[in-house]
Amino acid sequence: MGLNRRKKQNFSVGSSENKKMFHKNLEFIAAEQYKMIRESLGFVLPEDEKCPVIGITSSMRGEGKSTTSVNLSYVLAEKGSRVLLIDGDLRLPSIAKKLDIESSPGLTDLLKGKGAQIAEYKSSILNTWYILPAGEIPPNPSELLGSKRMENVLNALKDAFDYIIIDLPPVNIVSDAVSISGLLSGMIVVIRENYTEKKELDQCFRQLSFSNVKVLGSIITYCDEYDAAAGNAKKSKYYKYKAPQGKNDD
Repeated sequence: MGLNRRKKQNFSVGSSENKKMFHKNLEFIAAEQYKMIRESLGFVLPEDEKCPVIGITSSMRGEGKSTTSVNLSYVLAEKGSRVLLIDGDLRLPSIAKKLDIESSPGLTDLLKGKGAQIAEYKSSILNTWYILPAGEIPPNPSELLGSKRMENVLNALKDAFDYIIIDLPPVNIVSDAVSISGLLSGMIVVIRENYTEKKELDQCFRQLSFSNVKVLGSIITYCDEYDAAAGNAKKSKYYKYKAPQGKNDD
């Protein structure tokens, strides 16, 4: 996967709004929830899998899947694991913008046999956190994500990392997430509280079930946190993990 060399990614975490959503700037309770999600993964992933490849998707846009991908990959790297975050939303990529980094070269360049050495995608925040942006938007995202070339790229990357997190498009909008599902260890579905419609969510899980996609669990975003001191509920950037049906959700 040799490409043109470039400088190591320097992160400013984008706009002021994006800064609020990045792990290091999250409210304490939200940051702790991401750490709990990190620990929960150990119960749903195969113990003997060398480098799990986890897809992050949702039923529709605006549910927080990309922010979840960034923060989950960060807390995994924060614990010492070598983690690669890939922007696999090749139709509407957002990771580069969120982290204020160059969008190209990226995944599509790797798939073409071009780009930078993977070491050049190391973040300046953590030595164990790597970011692979989407690259140039292709005319055939679904075909690329489910291609033999994608399988070869992932197999090569697995030798260098402990986890690979892929931010994917919503299931109900395009087929991209389903196309790549055969290359994943499992999928996490992001659900935004008081936003995601039940019919959209049902359609999402039906599609994943029909395609035999392994769902590792769901992450509920923008939950209401009860403020006992004030005696009411307040809106918080708060996250919950729910195991798939049939598993304990303690």
